[in-house]
Amino acid sequence: MEDFFAEMKNDLGISLNAVQKKAVLQTDGPLLLLASPGSGKTTTIIMRIGYLIKQKGINPNRIKAVTFSKASANDMKDRFMRFYPDLQPADFSTIHSFAFEVVRNYYRGMGTSFRIIEGEQELGESAARDENIQLNKKLILRNLFKSTVGENITEDQMEELVTYISYVKNKMLPKDKWSTVSCDVPKAEQIIIQYEEFKRADRNQILLDFDDMLTVCNEVLGNNEKLLSLYQQRYDYILTDESQDTSLVQHSIIEKLVSIHKNLCVVADDDQSIYSWRGAEPSYLLEFKKVYPEAVILFMEQNYRSTQDIVNVSNQFIKRNKNRYEKNMFTENPPNKPIEIRKLINFNEQSKYLVKELKDEDDLKEIAILYRNNSSSIGLMNDFDRAGIAFYMKDADNRFFSHWVVQDILNFMRMAFTDKRPDILEKIHLKFNGYISKQQMSALKQLNTNDSVFDNLLKHVKLQDYQVKLLKASQETFKEMKEMKPLQAIRVIRDRLGYDKALEKICKSLGFRIDYLIGILDTLEEIAADLKSLEDFAKRLKHLEAVLKTAKRKKGQNAVTLSTFHSSKGLEFEKVYMIDLVHGIIPSSEDQTDSGLMEESARLFYVGMTRVKKQLKLITYGYRDGKKAEESLFVADVKNIINPPDLSASKEAITQKNIRIRREVGSSNREKINGVPYNPNAIREKEALRTGITVVHRVFGTGEITNVDEEYIHMKFPSKEKKLSIKACLDMGLLEPMIKEI
Repeated sequence: MEDFFAEMKNDLGISLNAVQKKAVLQTDGPLLLLASPGSGKTTTIIMRIGYLIKQKGINPNRIKAVTFSKASANDMKDRFMRFYPDLQPADFSTIHSFAFEVVRNYYRGMGTSFRIIEGEQELGESAARDENIQLNKKLILRNLFKSTVGENITEDQMEELVTYISYVKNKMLPKDKWSTVSCDVPKAEQIIIQYEEFKRADRNQILLDFDDMLTVCNEVLGNNEKLLSLYQQRYDYILTDESQDTSLVQHSIIEKLVSIHKNLCVVADDDQSIYSWRGAEPSYLLEFKKVYPEAVILFMEQNYRSTQDIVNVSNQFIKRNKNRYEKNMFTENPPNKPIEIRKLINFNEQSKYLVKELKDEDDLKEIAILYRNNSSSIGLMNDFDRAGIAFYMKDADNRFFSHWVVQDILNFMRMAFTDKRPDILEKIHLKFNGYISKQQMSALKQLNTNDSVFDNLLKHVKLQDYQVKLLKASQETFKEMKEMKPLQAIRVIRDRLGYDKALEKICKSLGFRIDYLIGILDTLEEIAADLKSLEDFAKRLKHLEAVLKTAKRKKGQNAVTLSTFHSSKGLEFEKVYMIDLVHGIIPSSEDQTDSGLMEESARLFYVGMTRVKKQLKLITYGYRDGKKAEESLFVADVKNIINPPDLSASKEAITQKNIRIRREVGSSNREKINGVPYNPNAIREKEALRTGITVVHRVFGTGEITNVDEEYIHMKFPSKEKKLSIKACLDMGLLEPMIKEI
């Protein structure tokens, strides 16, 4: 045993700490290895596999290592070959690749043909190549949406629909439970039922997507003892990495494989579980001992990546979450620079500040800018391109430029140049204050004149009296827009033509997030700034779309990395900027209504913090789109960790005022401690939450408590009813009585 570790130190220069050595040596039986960020997880995994082969004489083919992605599997295999160039590697693969093998063998044995209808490159199998474009997952869903809803599906709706389907499959929800899952896509449940029927319609060939591979694999291993026995006898040791992001169906597959020998090593960090929205099951880790009572649980808590400044604050920050294993991440690295919190005047200053920070940096590849939403990257890309700062887009998303909001704005601008095209008007006629109905639009299209669409509407189409004045005003506005600068034109579209109000109506009827759509418009205004003509604006969008495609290929070059928090997991940089740290983004308004979402949002923030080696800067701002922006609660947490507030002194000072305070929604009379809002009147005890009383919620306003149970408080607000986490409300001071005596 000691000879093995001595040999590794001599050959590779690697010394393991005591916990890492235990993880290497704990080969038999179930093991849960909880690995904090930067704790040498991959090195320990590779050493453990090497120990099994070199010291215990296990055939590499009998060791299965399941990773989160194909890139991770390849990376781990490459790492193993560097460590042990003379050894045959273990069987490294993704869970989807394994499931595909099981499904293929099963259907071959049954003499049944099947076809994979998405992502053939992921599997590298000729069977997955689809020559018939009609048999494509998204095209099938697009057609089903059109036939069911009567409209074309948007990119946002498609993304949510695909996520919804994946979620119910990965959660192994039966058909009668699909309706319990929230989805804002119209008739989503009906569409998924039709989708499943379509895939099984041809008796000669079954259609499968990636989620089907998992569910079918699980069913096959559960019902086919011969095939299950084949795979159980193939592997003596199984290891799963990044298991906090593994779904219920994936856990079920692994459990079946190890049910005889139970030689399972699960490597995970419950504090980095950030994919519950696509079916990840982090609670599985917390209940590991229930599944495997004999399991050993080891904590790898030493961080080798970050300085003490980063580790100490990050460790304290994540303790705000309660549904977790109690861990204490630490480091022996020296301190470097304290975490810096920068509050800018407004959102528009953010990218300018970053340009100023980066323009003289030499080693850009060691710098990352992280954000929650992909839309945050477009404004950065625009300013970085103008400033000549090279950047790599980790998870570039071209959908911004094809998004229907962007296309709407371009169509408004096209109407400014020619108002003789009914086809352009048809795309926006419901989105400005001319209130042109579908019937009126249909009548207009039947006219064959080459006159202005507005003149034709006014002369030849039956209108309501109120429409005449509005359409004449709109016609004049479009004429004026032709000579406007792009920024002014966008603001005229949003305000005078009523596009923002139209978006609000669309969001209410279709369930879209208004803050996300407004964010797109804000980004378009950023791009439009300093441009002189509408033609320049259209050209700039085309240019940025091309730049985005180029940015995808700059991995490994001397370029700053732009990434979402989600995609940054597993990466590390010398310096990290976390941006857009305001209420409504992280955490989102939705996060604050649910304790589970709130904890996941905190984990996402924690993932961002722990990517950095030496210097972390948190960026927030005071205003966005002319409205006051509130800094993220998580930024407030970090402030309080760095400079703990003296709450007792503050409360005493407030008490001495001896006044009656009548609280209204949006009151600004809150004390601040170290610049962080503190509400002295917030309800802090569960006993104060009683059915029938009226309270003020910081986000939703005034409401009545209708019921209180063990975990949740049920409230009725003027426009909606909400189920809120009691713990979140008390911990964050979200509720206060209407009148409070002090």
